[in-house]
Amino acid sequence: MQLISSPLSPFVRKVRVLLHETGLADQVTEIPVATTALATAPEAMAANPLGKIPALMRNDGPAIYDSRVICRYLDAKAGAGLYPEAQLWEVLTLEATADGIMESGVLMVYETRLRPEGARSEAWVEAQWAKIARALDALEQRWMSHLSGPLDMGQIAVACALGYLDFRHDARGWRQGRPALAAWYDGFAARDSMTATAPAA
Repeated sequence: MQLISSPLSPFVRKVRVLLHETGLADQVTEIPVATTALATAPEAMAANPLGKIPALMRNDGPAIYDSRVICRYLDAKAGAGLYPEAQLWEVLTLEATADGIMESGVLMVYETRLRPEGARSEAWVEAQWAKIARALDALEQRWMSHLSGPLDMGQIAVACALGYLDFRHDARGWRQGRPALAAWYDGFAARDSMTATAPAA
C-alpha cells in the first residue's frame, strides 16, 4: 500500500500513528507531497478528486480517503480494535471533534500563508480559534474519563490535534484553563508512535 502524505499534516499523522500502534507501518510506503488548496500536488489529485491528503493507494481496490476512512480501514485490516463496538459512537464523535480542531487549525494557517496580506480576515481567524477553544473545553469537561481509558482511535485523533496546536499555534496557549487535558496529552505524547511521527519545522 502507498500513503499519499505530508509530514506536516495532522490528518496524515493520525494515519501514521495508527500504523505504528497496529504494527502495519512496514506494509505502507509513504509518498510525501507538497500540496495546498491553491497548488494541489498531482499525486494527491490522482488519488483523491478533492485533492486532499491523506489518500491510501491499495493493491486490492481503488484509493480511499479521507483520514477517518483510512484509519477505519487499516484498523479493520489489523484487527486492532481501535473502534470498539461497545463505544463506537463515542469514539467516532471524539475523532470528529479532533478532526474539527485540526481543520480549523489548518484553515488558520492557510489564511495567513496563502491569502495576500490585504485580503486576510482577522475576524475569520478568531472565529476558527473560537471553534477550537469550544472543542478543547468540551474535551476538558466531558471526555477525560474516555481519554484516560484503553487506547482507541478517538484518543489518537485528539493527541494529533493537540500536537498540531503545539506545532502551529503554540502562542495561543491551549493548555491554559485545561489542566486535565494538558496532563493527559503530555503523557500520551510520550508514546513511541507519537514521538516517531512528530512534525519537524
